[in-house]
Amino acid sequence: MTIHPSTIIVTGAAGFIGSCMAGYLNTLGYHHLILVDDFGVEAKRKNWEGKIYDHIVERSSLFEWLTRTETKIDACIHLGARTDTTEFDYAVHEALNLEYSKQIWQYCTSKNIPLIYASSAATYGAGENGYNDAHEGVEALKPLNPYGISKNEFDKWALAQTTGPDYWTGLKFFNVYGPGEYHKGRMASVIFHAFNQIKQTGKVQLFKSHKPDYKDGEQLRDFIYVKDVVNVIGWMLETMQDKKWISTNNGLYNLGTGEARSFIDLVRATFAGLALESDIQFIDMPLDIRDTYQYFTEANMEKLKLAGYKTGFTSLEDGVQDYVVHYLQKGLIY
Repeated sequence: MTIHPSTIIVTGAAGFIGSCMAGYLNTLGYHHLILVDDFGVEAKRKNWEGKIYDHIVERSSLFEWLTRTETKIDACIHLGARTDTTEFDYAVHEALNLEYSKQIWQYCTSKNIPLIYASSAATYGAGENGYNDAHEGVEALKPLNPYGISKNEFDKWALAQTTGPDYWTGLKFFNVYGPGEYHKGRMASVIFHAFNQIKQTGKVQLFKSHKPDYKDGEQLRDFIYVKDVVNVIGWMLETMQDKKWISTNNGLYNLGTGEARSFIDLVRATFAGLALESDIQFIDMPLDIRDTYQYFTEANMEKLKLAGYKTGFTSLEDGVQDYVVHYLQKGLIY
């Protein structure tokens, strides 16, 4: 393998998508990584231990480290965030998702290095304005929780800037699932929880619908496999590195599959991965999330295609099969 000379910052590198990103970059020959996160969380250790990197830097120390390092940074993939949608203290999200991201932007601007950052489909709220990633609609979006608000506030701030890196994108992740999420607890994907419920009880519990136009378990989400997510980011990074990215393509992009699927479909695929018949029970949705629950999400993916991304996305059935058979069953981390 040819070792790529570029040095890449990956924030959130001990987390779910960030650790998968670091691993994927390693497979592409990027070994000069700066991994940034809160590395004091022992539950995340398996996510970053096996990665190839030059430095690990505590999230709180990053900007001080950057002022004294002689390392030339070539790009930044900013995936670190407070992602708990049940954390209702906006100050927490504001500090980590908005103000910290502004500092990342300002550093990348000052050094003119490519920036790819994580936004979220949570910015779309209940979807009353659709799921189109055109910049004109960002101001009108009404996120349903502080996490989504903080992500949308940064998107709005970034779009309002008159100076920035020559190349930058903000990616609105839809429902990402896959290996590396074992530490996320309640916020892990339904597949992860379904697998564990099947192993423990042989059944899976799904939330009832509390809207008359959706049957129980037929709430729809755009589920995307984490391997597809890192493929897109890797493509963007290399296109920017090769200076083939068109600066007029800078901005926000949806990152889903473009096809909404039901939670019943998801759970049936999980049972199929275990070669078992489905056994699903429905329970009331917890009150603390009932009023802010998204019943439908589906990414409009035309903008990413127009930017030049030609690779398709893994089907729900194939992604769940791979995740269950090759990771969850074996207890493996990405």
